[in-house]
Parts: sequence; structure tokens; C-alpha cells
Amino acid sequence: MSQNKICKTIHQYNQYPVPDTDMQKLQEIAEDCRTVRNYVYARYGGIGSMSKLYPGYTVQNEMTESGLRTRLGLPSVYFYLAIFDALGDIKAQWSRTKAKVLELVNKNEGFSPEEKHYLRFLLKVNNAFEAAVNQKPMVLRKDIQKTYDELAGKTDTEKLCRYLCRQVRKYHAKQHTDTADGFSLSEKAYRYEDHGIHIAIKEKRKRIFIPLTDNNQYRRQIYLKLLPEKKSIQIKVPVDVKAQSHEDYTGQAGIAMGLHTMITTDQGHCYGEELGELQMEYAQWMRAQTGIYNRNRENNPGRKKYNAKKRRMLEQLHSYINHELNRFLEQEKPGTVYMVRLPAPRQGGVNPKINHTISMWQRGYIRKRLRQKCMEQSVELVEVLGKDISNVCSSCGAIGTKTEGIFRCGTCGYEAGEKTNTARNVKLRGQGEGKLERL
Repeated sequence: MSQNKICKTIHQYNQYPVPDTDMQKLQEIAEDCRTVRNYVYARYGGIGSMSKLYPGYTVQNEMTESGLRTRLGLPSVYFYLAIFDALGDIKAQWSRTKAKVLELVNKNEGFSPEEKHYLRFLLKVNNAFEAAVNQKPMVLRKDIQKTYDELAGKTDTEKLCRYLCRQVRKYHAKQHTDTADGFSLSEKAYRYEDHGIHIAIKEKRKRIFIPLTDNNQYRRQIYLKLLPEKKSIQIKVPVDVKAQSHEDYTGQAGIAMGLHTMITTDQGHCYGEELGELQMEYAQWMRAQTGIYNRNRENNPGRKKYNAKKRRMLEQLHSYINHELNRFLEQEKPGTVYMVRLPAPRQGGVNPKINHTISMWQRGYIRKRLRQKCMEQSVELVEVLGKDISNVCSSCGAIGTKTEGIFRCGTCGYEAGEKTNTARNVKLRGQGEGKLERL
């Protein structure tokens, strides 16, 4: 076994239906945790509170003094976890805002290279960004201050800071949630015992007991998801497991992912050949149901059956994807897998039916699961540039043609399946060979 560890999420389920009285008590905690998160979002989600986000103890102390926990009667084991969950969401939102502004800066042809460099510096250095958007003096660490002064001396800092503030106001939004379907629990909030779990409630020194389908016990922060309509719960437990190491996993495989065949290797082996049919079935059903719902929106009785069937179809699709990914690793036994870094999906288009089908493509899920499974099996996953990778001949490097799924090179006469040629190019580019450049 390798000493490398990876984090996996283990799920536990209730063995018997949860009584309505117990479910109500859990829902009360979830609703209070939602109230706490929204309070934190509203109070600390703006630019004025950026200095309090790291490491977050200032927010914790201020929330204690606010008296909200006393008013709610919420145990501290839930109150403070809800605070830090909300702080994590706020930090993630700021990361998205900065990424959006950086994208706009890079695309703005009106900025000089010096101005772009200055704005990138502000977006990268947290203290500088906070000072700029709050219009405060720039007081940084000595070595960083020196870099800032050099950049500031080449630009109109006032103009650029105004630009930064405008974009932040435009794209940064304070968060809010109307969902109260679960909450986090620390180790002090639960206890495994008697083939089940005892969960602390708002009443002092009282817990409810829920029998589980397994007898596994954990001591770490967990998340409890509530499914009141099914009288069920779902416990999500993050655990660290050792990644497996295989002596016979020594090969190198280039892969090409497709809408109809999930994976084609550089050797021409195919995995997930039924993916296209499953995705097409799912997309056509979704398209039909959307039309039915829109035509009968006023008299529609609800979408309970729709959501249930949608969940079943997705589960079937994801189960097939995972099975084929496992088969790929077991049969190819790769030490390294090379994969194209896929571009973001394009918007617009001519044929709405085709676009709707492509929008159902599970490529994001496939990539995520492939990455996870490679980590579990100690397989290196390398992403390479994909520009023109399907148009180049993997034999001689010349530009070829593609007709009905077949790639043909007019220069050297090489002929192969389009995806096989792409997978060979992916492997070459990943290895840095031939006329292809590694990422």
C-alpha cells in the first residue's frame, strides 16, 4: 500500500423510517443553522468584513457577543460549525469574484501591460485587494510593499482602483440560502452506539437515536442530510484512506473522451460504448418533460414524480460511468493517463436539439470520477493542451481530414479512427514527443 492518502466521502443511512417527532427536532436544528448562515452572509459577506475572514476567530467572537445563539437556543456544537460553514462559502464567493474580474482584466484591450500587471497584483495579494476596494492606505509587508510601489509608480492607481471597485460591485453578491435540509455535526454532537447514532438536540442533555444500516463508527466532523419526505437521513463522513499501489500498473495511456463512446485509448480500445445511448435517452426525456411542464405550468400538480425519475436516470448513468472507468483502469493498467484539458462548453448554436443533448453530456462528472479513481489507484493523471489535437496526424504531424469518424492523412497515408488518432496525439503531447508540445 502507498503512504499517500486521499479523502473519500462515506455515506451512512437509517435502517428504519425516522419518526416524525425526531425528524421535526432535526429540522429545527437545520432551520436554526440556516438562520445562522444567512446572518453571517449578510453581516460579513461585503467588502468591509474582508479583514475578518482569515482565520475567522474575530467573526466567531462577534457572533458569540451578538446573542443570536441564545435567542435561537441552538447548542454551540451546531452554532459555531454553521458560522465556519458560512465563512467558507463567503471565501469561495470572493475567489469566484476575483476570478471573474481577472478574466475581464485579461480581456480588456484598453489596459496597458503595466496596468494589467498592477491589477493582477491587487487581485493576487489579499491585503492589497482589501485596501484597494475599501479605499484605504496600502500598508503591506516590506518586501511586498516594495513590489507594489514599483508597480504603482508606472500606472494611474486611482483610476485602476475605481475600475476594480466597479467590477467588484457588479459581480460580487452577498449569499443567502433558503435551504434547510441538513447541518454539520462536530464529534461532541453525536455518539455511535448500539448499531446506530445518538444525535444531540436542542433540549439539554437529550439525544435522539437513529438505527443505521451498518455498524461503522467515526470520530470526525460529519454532515447530516435530511430527507423528511422519505423519513430518512443521509450521513456524509469524510475519511482518509490510503491510495492503492499496483506493481503492474506501469503503462502509459492517452485517452480521448467522446459524447457517444466515453473513452477511446491510443491503442484503439473503447470503454463506455453505451454512454451515448444512455445520454441520448436522458436528454430526450428531459427535453420532452420540459415541454410538457411549460405547456401545463398553470395546472401542473407538481414535479415530485419528475424529480424521482430524473434522479433514477442520473443514478443509472453515473453507475455505468463508474463501472466503465473501473474497467478501463483494470484492463489498461496505466501508471500515467494523459487527457485533454477540455474547453468550457460553448453557448448558442443553431440546432437546439443538438445543444440540449450536448448540455446533458456528463463530461464534468466523468473527469471528476476519473481523477478520483486515479488518485485511489496511485495513477498519475496529466492534462495536456487540446488545440488542434484532433486534426493533426499522430504518425507524421501533418494536418489530415476527418470523415464519418475516420481520420486520414494525405501526407503519409495514415488512417485510423478519429478518436484513436486523437488519443495517440494526447499521449504524444503528454510525453513531449514529436511535433506536439506538452502543457
